[in-house]
Amino acid sequence: MRVLVAMSGGVDSSVAAARMVDAGHEVVGVHLALSRSHSVTGGRSKGCCTLDDARDARRVADMLGIAYYVWDLSERFTAEVIDDFIDEYQQGRTPNPCLRCNERIKFSAVLDRALALDFDVVATGHYARLVAGPQGTELHRAVDPTKDQSYVLGVLSADQLAHAAFPLGGDLKDEVRAEAEQRGLLTARKPDSHDICFIPDGDTAAYLHRRLGSLPGDVVDAESGDVVARHDGTFAFTIGQRRGLNLRMPAEDGAPRYVVDVDVESRTVTVGPPALLDVDSIEGIRPIWSGPALGAVPVPVEAQVRAHGEPVPGTARVVDERLVVDLTEPVRGLAAGQAVVIYQGTRVLGSATVDRTHRVVTA
Repeated sequence: MRVLVAMSGGVDSSVAAARMVDAGHEVVGVHLALSRSHSVTGGRSKGCCTLDDARDARRVADMLGIAYYVWDLSERFTAEVIDDFIDEYQQGRTPNPCLRCNERIKFSAVLDRALALDFDVVATGHYARLVAGPQGTELHRAVDPTKDQSYVLGVLSADQLAHAAFPLGGDLKDEVRAEAEQRGLLTARKPDSHDICFIPDGDTAAYLHRRLGSLPGDVVDAESGDVVARHDGTFAFTIGQRRGLNLRMPAEDGAPRYVVDVDVESRTVTVGPPALLDVDSIEGIRPIWSGPALGAVPVPVEAQVRAHGEPVPGTARVVDERLVVDLTEPVRGLAAGQAVVIYQGTRVLGSATVDRTHRVVTA
């Protein structure tokens, strides 16, 4: 089998490539150049796709004796991920750029090119499992719950899963690092990347201010109606946020305040007590199915709304091409633009982009 391995320059993709070689496949490594302004960080960056990462990937490919290429996808990444990220924040939504990158870059642009070059599968170092089921390839949670990445892979379609490989899904992260050490891979002790790759310092608000400038408005208390602060742009706020509000006065009820609404039109950020963040019904647009699509009849599922959040039981159905998820218990602080991924047990059924949420009605 001809396997293209997406090599980020980290420990996980390095071990994934090594395992594909051990399995006897014809393996080629490719590093994705997603920016034309990569920096050399001396290993200090918490993002990915720097020049250091590209060089580390090349060294690992040389150690494994496989061909290695760098694919420049920077223009598509800018259009499909960075511009989308900025536009979503401008619209008052909170996107997940890692999901968008998986959907539109790693398993759309890369997979399309790989298949055109007669590769059979694209392998990555993601922690998730692929299982052969009666209706095709199924996406399941990884064995290691602390590293499970099935949520960010929930944007993959059944057709894409049929041409994917995740060699690490059955292992614990510590085992993978130990294997890298035993193999003598130079990435064995390299820290994981965990920031948005195009915002390596982790300061999303500052990044958006640089790109969008100042769009001042009011911060209003939901219960008193008082203007309790000013802001420089609604894009710096997301539902559920508590830090960085800079409120002029404590709330009358003494309860902490969180962002409960962002109105782009009026440039108003509304803050309120945590109870206002609870929602028990989610409507999602652009559903993507990892298996057979759901219909109008509700089916039991578990819904996950954050990469490392706990799944919540409920039911899911499709109404007018929208995924509707009703939960048996509320989730807190869910913003439009985020993703809801639905499971049955360990299996991913599909995902959708959150468009609307409904607050829990209390007596």
